[in-house]
Amino acid sequence: METTIFIKEFRQLDSIARFMDFYHSLQMNYLASDLLEQGLSPQQITDAVIKAINVGKVSGLMMKEHFKPVFSGFNNQIINDCKLSHLAYGLVLLNADVKLTVVGNFQISVLRSHINRS
Repeated sequence: METTIFIKEFRQLDSIARFMDFYHSLQMNYLASDLLEQGLSPQQITDAVIKAINVGKVSGLMMKEHFKPVFSGFNNQIINDCKLSHLAYGLVLLNADVKLTVVGNFQISVLRSHINRS
């Protein structure tokens, strides 16, 4: 007969990381799949999210604060989705297919807003 000893170990760093993930998730009020309603296809959304993540990485953003992979329901199916912060949602739209009216309109509004502040 073998005896097994269990040691309950409290890992404070893991708890803090989980709390911070939860906190950042509360700031993510958008889903990438919301862009389906704006006329983007699933592939266009995927491509734009990948580009936006790459922009965020090279710009030094803390990715966990802006992008979180999740599952969503759409048309009675479970799909891979991504929760997005306000900044991430904008990055996705900026990096989406420029042939779409919603993308062009968003890019123009961002530039107008930036120019008006200067």
